[in-house]
Amino acid sequence: MARSKVKITVLKRVDPSVIFDGDVPNMPGTDKPYTVCSAFEEGQEFVVGLDGNRPEGFCGWAWRDVYKDVSVLRFGGDFTPWVPEGTQITCCTDGIRPVSFKLERLEE
Repeated sequence: MARSKVKITVLKRVDPSVIFDGDVPNMPGTDKPYTVCSAFEEGQEFVVGLDGNRPEGFCGWAWRDVYKDVSVLRFGGDFTPWVPEGTQITCCTDGIRPVSFKLERLEE
């Protein structure tokens, strides 16, 4: 079965103030409110190799969330008609500070 690489681009880190209408709770055990996800920067790119392993530096929590979509694209599947062929828009399920990603199958 043919496999493809998949590029992951960080589209957006959602500020917790959007989730909590400006009243962001403090992180447990601190007097500091939650901030945007610190694991990623918008525009950051990662490539999933032919082995399908999590790219170095990619958050494990987010990887668990996007892996199913990465796998579909790696093995030639698509999410049409919702998005263009060979792509998917997906997200990390951290409900306090979610991150959105664009996935793109890399044809070689």
